Amino acid sequence: MLATVIPAPETVLLDVEGSTERFPVRRVYCVGRNYADHAIEMGHDPSREPPFFFQKNADNIYNGETFPYPPLSSDVHFEVEMVMALSSGGADIPVEEALSKVYGYGVGIDFTRRDLQDQMKKMGRSWEVAKAFESSAPVSALVPASKIGHPQEGAIWLDVNGTRRQTGNLNQMIWKLPEIIAELSKLFVLAPGDVIMTGTPAGVGPIVRGDEITCAAEGVGTLTLKVV
Repeated sequence: MLATVIPAPETVLLDVEGSTERFPVRRVYCVGRNYADHAIEMGHDPSREPPFFFQKNADNIYNGETFPYPPLSSDVHFEVEMVMALSSGGADIPVEEALSKVYGYGVGIDFTRRDLQDQMKKMGRSWEVAKAFESSAPVSALVPASKIGHPQEGAIWLDVNGTRRQTGNLNQMIWKLPEIIAELSKLFVLAPGDVIMTGTPAGVGPIVRGDEITCAAEGVGTLTLKVV
């Protein structure tokens, strides 16, 4: 092993349901405005425009029971999403081959500092300060596609303190799972360890310290955490 001048960063690992082995995270991609009702609530045309992607950092991903409320914001929003984890990749992947690249699926939350995001939009700047902050992407244990197939229909929902806040169906995605992979691979060379958050339905909203959040994607998994 080659020596490093500083300690090498630890590899980010996600739990795998029913296994002692874990999934190493390489990159995190997110699909913006991929449910029509959410596009409308955010003030955008829900028509099938070209897909919009942004990124989080690998170390924003974690299996956790808590979400630490971040600094410099008083308006942090939840966005429940189904998550894809890739076992292989490539560039310009054909749609018909895309799902063969998927290791498994989970459910996660794209936490967003909405007030900072709104400031960045007004200034024409990128969203990293709103999206790629510490612990902003909790994800459930992954379930291998070999066990559940490729879920493209089923309820996706999120509750805050026992009250349903988001609800939708995976079949409402504007860009479907294989299309997401194919389109993303035109922009980036995808690789094993890449994680893709596939978009959120309508109903996004703020959380406060002390809130209990539970979310799920039908047939995929459930995630429960407390805002601290």
